[in-house]
Amino acid sequence: MSKVFVSGCYDILHAGHIQFLKEAKTLGEELIVCVPSDEVLFLCKNRRPSIPLDHKIEILKNLPFVDDVVIGDNTEDIALNFEGIIEEVSADILVVTEDDTFRFKKESLCEKIGIEYKVLPKTPPDFEPVSTSSIIDNIIAPNEVPMRVDLAGGWLDVPEHARCDGFIINCAISPTVSLTNWIYEKQSGLGGSAAWAHLNGKDAVESELNMGVGWQDAAIIRETGLCAWKSDDRPHLSIKRSGDILKGKMALWHTGNSHNTPAYSNLVRDYDLLAAASRTAMLGVQNNDLGMLCDAINLNYNVQIKEGMAPLPDIGAPLARKYCGGGHGGYALYIFSDLSFRDDFISSTVNTIKIEPYINYE
Repeated sequence: MSKVFVSGCYDILHAGHIQFLKEAKTLGEELIVCVPSDEVLFLCKNRRPSIPLDHKIEILKNLPFVDDVVIGDNTEDIALNFEGIIEEVSADILVVTEDDTFRFKKESLCEKIGIEYKVLPKTPPDFEPVSTSSIIDNIIAPNEVPMRVDLAGGWLDVPEHARCDGFIINCAISPTVSLTNWIYEKQSGLGGSAAWAHLNGKDAVESELNMGVGWQDAAIIRETGLCAWKSDDRPHLSIKRSGDILKGKMALWHTGNSHNTPAYSNLVRDYDLLAAASRTAMLGVQNNDLGMLCDAINLNYNVQIKEGMAPLPDIGAPLARKYCGGGHGGYALYIFSDLSFRDDFISSTVNTIKIEPYINYE
């Protein structure tokens, strides 16, 4: 009786696992599945198991094409955690997938102990492919997240534009969004792509950087509050406030045009003035000083005008205003001295929405 041996984490069993195990079983008469001990899994994946080991074994044992389940507990070499066991069960063939991380070490082991080594090619899946990691990402993904407004220092979160004398000042805002409730315009400069990545359980910082833009959207949406970050190639939080100084004072006006941040990344702009605005904003956050924060926002707006953006309407006597995100379209942020001025602006101006600072105290 020929014995087929496979080894994998099988931490959350999904259809891709089932398909592989079925295909492996066709290569012999008996299929033996090796799963790692919890300690080996942690060393391999740097996380705890998703389900208890005894549950995992019971699930696999009850699959009609699985004949036995064994535990790989060799922590000295996690790639070959089953070394020794594969000989004890008298396996005739070791089967791996063509994308197996440790396939070459497994092939060498087979040559050493004298058993057949077989790589199964990737066949068209019977189901949309998923991974255990993607399943876990979906489980831990939040149901809703805030959007954000950038107040000063935007572009200094893009690694190629980072500088040691600059900061990025931003604020998470409500209303929040979810996968099924998105009240804001798309491509609007409020960090929508980062919010979408968060809602889908992705590493939003890496997602944003891979698009060639900065990390600030992902960082503030995850952190929440009114925050000041060091300008760097990765987020480093300097100060966090509740944002209460902005409560009842913020509104958004939509320009009617969409914007595309990556398209503006390499335009000529005054980075010295941008950094100066960010330092003023940093002091405003430190001192919880709305006037100083508004001065910084207006300085940042001057950078945008020098860059070639159209002047924003001066409606309702705002303390400060600027384009959100990369500008040249999308939303513009308006800040007023009190609630009554903000609400007058909302009631008298089309394409506006009131927003509030958002902080998650959990």
